[in-house]
Amino acid sequence: MKHIAKQITQIMLLASGLLCLGMAAVNAQVKGVKKNKPAARVTASTPLSNFTKEAFEAGIEFHLPEAFKEVSAANNENFSFDYGMELPGKDFEVWMQVHSLKQNWASYEQVKNVTGKTLANPDSAYLEAARAHAAALSDDTRFFTRNLPPSILSEYNADSGKTYLLNLADLPDTKHYKYALIIAVQKDHTGYMLAVCLTNVKGPDFFKNINKARDCMRFK
Repeated sequence: MKHIAKQITQIMLLASGLLCLGMAAVNAQVKGVKKNKPAARVTASTPLSNFTKEAFEAGIEFHLPEAFKEVSAANNENFSFDYGMELPGKDFEVWMQVHSLKQNWASYEQVKNVTGKTLANPDSAYLEAARAHAAALSDDTRFFTRNLPPSILSEYNADSGKTYLLNLADLPDTKHYKYALIIAVQKDHTGYMLAVCLTNVKGPDFFKNINKARDCMRFK
C-alpha cells in the first residue's frame, strides 16, 4: 500500500505540470527566409483555431506545445472532447475539453432573482464533468483522486482543481488505451478545463510526456 500511495503521489505531482498554462502565438515562423521574400506562415488547422477560440471564451490561453501533433479526440454521443494532441511515436495522447461558465452564472442569477430558488453553484460544474468522464472512461468505479494544492493552482491562475487516475475500459472510443489521468481545473466565475492523458504504459515515460505539455494552457 505504501508503494501504491507513493506512486500515486508521484503521478499527481508530475501530472499537475500539465496545467501550468502559458500564452503563446498559434502561428509559427519559418526559418531561413531570404531578405527579398516574405516569411512564410504556418496556418493553424481549423480544429486548432476553433479550440483556441473556445478556450479564450472560457478564459483560457492555449498553444500547441512543441513536438506535439494534432490528433482526433472522441466527440460523439458517448464522449465530448474539443481537441486532441499526441506525441508521435510515444503512445501518448491528451484530449481536452473547455467550458465557459458565463452562461451558467447568468442562468443561476436569473433563477435566483426570479424564483428565489438556488441552483447548484456553477463553480462546481467542473467536478461534475470530471466525475462523469471518469465514470464513463473507467472499467470500474475505483479510481484515485487528489485535490490540487493552492501552490500548484496559483501557477495556473486557477481557484480549484482535482486529478483522477484510472484504468480504462477497453473501448474503441478511447482507441483501446489502458490508462488515463484526468486533470480538472477551474477558475471561479470564469470557466473550467479538463485534460485526459492517455497511455498504455503507466511508467516514468508517461509522466515525462505529461510534463512536456505543461506550458500549453493557463487561465488569463
